[in-house]
Amino acid sequence: MSQEGALGWLFPTLAVVVWIGVPSYAAIARGRFYAIFSAVLLTFALPAALILHARLRGILPELLTTPIDVAFAYSMAAAGLQFAHLVRARMRTSLFRWAVSVPGQTFIAAGMLAGPWLLVLLPFRLVFDALGWSTILVAWTLLESLPLAVALASILTSVSARPETVRFELSDHGPEQMRRVPVERIRGGVPAPPAERPLRIVQLTDTHLGPWQSVSRLQRRVADLVGREPDLVALTGDFLTMESMGSPGCLEQALAPLRPIADRCVAIFGNHDHEAPDHVVAAMADLGIRLLVDDEATFETPVGPVQVVGADFVGRGHREHLGDLLARHPRRAGHLRLLLLHDPVGFHALPEDDVDLVLSGHTHGGQVGLVSLGLDWTVLSRSRWPDQGLFARGASRLYVHRGTGFYGFPLRVGVPPEHSVLEIAWRPA
Repeated sequence: MSQEGALGWLFPTLAVVVWIGVPSYAAIARGRFYAIFSAVLLTFALPAALILHARLRGILPELLTTPIDVAFAYSMAAAGLQFAHLVRARMRTSLFRWAVSVPGQTFIAAGMLAGPWLLVLLPFRLVFDALGWSTILVAWTLLESLPLAVALASILTSVSARPETVRFELSDHGPEQMRRVPVERIRGGVPAPPAERPLRIVQLTDTHLGPWQSVSRLQRRVADLVGREPDLVALTGDFLTMESMGSPGCLEQALAPLRPIADRCVAIFGNHDHEAPDHVVAAMADLGIRLLVDDEATFETPVGPVQVVGADFVGRGHREHLGDLLARHPRRAGHLRLLLLHDPVGFHALPEDDVDLVLSGHTHGGQVGLVSLGLDWTVLSRSRWPDQGLFARGASRLYVHRGTGFYGFPLRVGVPPEHSVLEIAWRPA
């Protein structure tokens, strides 16, 4: 067998080994849940990857088949190692992250994106094939391979975050039905201050320490935001991933720049924090940050007093949960009434005009969309989840932060992380 033939079998062989081996190993060493989780992701990603590999080998000149085989085989091996490492998850070195985690997860993301794309293009391929239009099929195969290029390009989106200043004002009126409202976004530097001193809030959400968010990177980002001298810092949950849950102490290390201003910081739980609550409680206690679990705190700021109500994460029953929480902590006269709510879907359930501003995360900004192109569209745009930016309903405003990291789908596509300071025009009554 020629070298080209041997390499041609390498990727499909590795794919089958990983497809069967990783869930089997996970079932033995970690348990059924992670075994099912890994099996589902591989089942979504690998069929399209196998199809694209075979089709690319069929149209490319022989000189390029070896690089294609090596790239697919390396990515498959990296994905297998990444999934296997999560059986005994912990934070890894930079070398492991860049050599294994990033290429492995990018490959899985490319396969998951390619599946629906191939199905959309399949009717055209069948027609071209029936008509014998081989030349068009060559170009069509390159079009079918577009998700591979999108995934590679999205690595930069996933690891970078441009500084932003986000300006908006609160109001005592607004639309009857929730809708998106504009904000002023100033990117790439610190702008001149507005005419009147705003309330400056730094929001940190969905930091998801793990393969795409190292301790040192988050530490640098937090230090940069602290340097903007915020009046308040709101940490709205989902701090960890499986890797960081297996590495006690990494969260307090990553958030260490908040220690000198801990008296201006407040935090809540996100959904993933309930998987390792002791880690989050210990980190916030070590840093001196108030963790609100269905509780409130008040702060004096240069522009007036602020009442912060922190909601614990619940998966259902938002209306009852939030109604009871806000009734137990009624509005304080003369205070800005701020609600920290990890999942923005709860905004729909809030009592009308009972909160001035809600800060949420959870959606990762939609994670797949066209925000990088300056458009607000994301895959969540038509869902009941407010995806990113500012929304209004009556006198209440909701700001959904795009998140600092991500978890789940293994790549950001057209929706960059957010690294912002909120400058909010507000005057006490």
